[in-house]
Amino acid sequence: MKSPAVVNYSPEKWSVEIREVDCPEIGDEDVLLEVANVGVCGSDLHQWTSDHSWPVNYPVVLGHEFGGTIVKLGKSVQGWQEGERVVSETAAIIDPNNPMTRRGMYNLDPTRKGFGYGVNGAMTRFVRVPSRILHHVPDNLPFEQACLTEPCCVAYNAVVKNAHIEPGDRVIVLGPGTIGILCAAMARLCGAQVALVGLESDRHRLEIAKTYGCEAIIGDAKEWALQRDGLGVDGVIDAAGASVTLKIALDLVRPAGWISKVGWGPQPLGFNIDQLVQKNVKLQGSFSHHWAIWERVIALLSSGQMDVRPIIGGVWPISQWHEAFEKMHSGAVVKAVLKPEA
Repeated sequence: MKSPAVVNYSPEKWSVEIREVDCPEIGDEDVLLEVANVGVCGSDLHQWTSDHSWPVNYPVVLGHEFGGTIVKLGKSVQGWQEGERVVSETAAIIDPNNPMTRRGMYNLDPTRKGFGYGVNGAMTRFVRVPSRILHHVPDNLPFEQACLTEPCCVAYNAVVKNAHIEPGDRVIVLGPGTIGILCAAMARLCGAQVALVGLESDRHRLEIAKTYGCEAIIGDAKEWALQRDGLGVDGVIDAAGASVTLKIALDLVRPAGWISKVGWGPQPLGFNIDQLVQKNVKLQGSFSHHWAIWERVIALLSSGQMDVRPIIGGVWPISQWHEAFEKMHSGAVVKAVLKPEA
């Protein structure tokens, strides 16, 4: 049986198209998942525009933010049943003997391969998923929201695990994309006073951030950073996709503050980082997520403490993937969601 899929077929720009793909064969420890919804990530767009900085196994079906229903179990799978509603982590292939995996930090296994670039992803009707990375989705959580568990987990890791927020802290988030808005919302949950910073072209996205109780700043955030005591904010979350924002972060953060960098920026820095030393600032990278984070985020989503509905700009059928990509690429929507067709 074949199904339409959104396939990135070469490293050339715009090399994405609909292709018919076979239903995947599953291994003993896998499940076959019928995809209900799949989110479009900024990394999908970067592969489409060919300005990504990670290796891709072409041709590959895009999509790593997804949820659906189990339709088939591998013969060794335990603890799961056909018909269960689930979401999946992204670490499709890991080395169980890697030192990072043994420490429970398989997201940092250098040999890790993820859906949508290393193995076929979920922008199609069926996807093969290792049972070790499945999580149950409560019935009260619609799949079009549940499929955004993954970017929420990225934000949780950057804000809760890799930052140092205390209630009352003043925190600036740079970059009002999906991850930036979710980081701002997560920082609010931690009790921080939060400002999200973007450009004039980001005005619509910044308005969405206000629904999470955040300040919205276009352009220079220095005045807001200095409001309390003139020294700067307690922390900066750099969620922008440009290296230059690290320079802005160093300027805004107070002495002995922190920076959590979650946004990719392939460009060379082109500036010195003496401020990092002079201010005694802690700079922390943040990448991906792991099992425990997923369980926490699903609890936040199903309880309503974290509401992703404000960032969802619409749901498109797989056949209209190009419109969904364009809407995100142009900034018209923060997050597009796709729905596979039978």
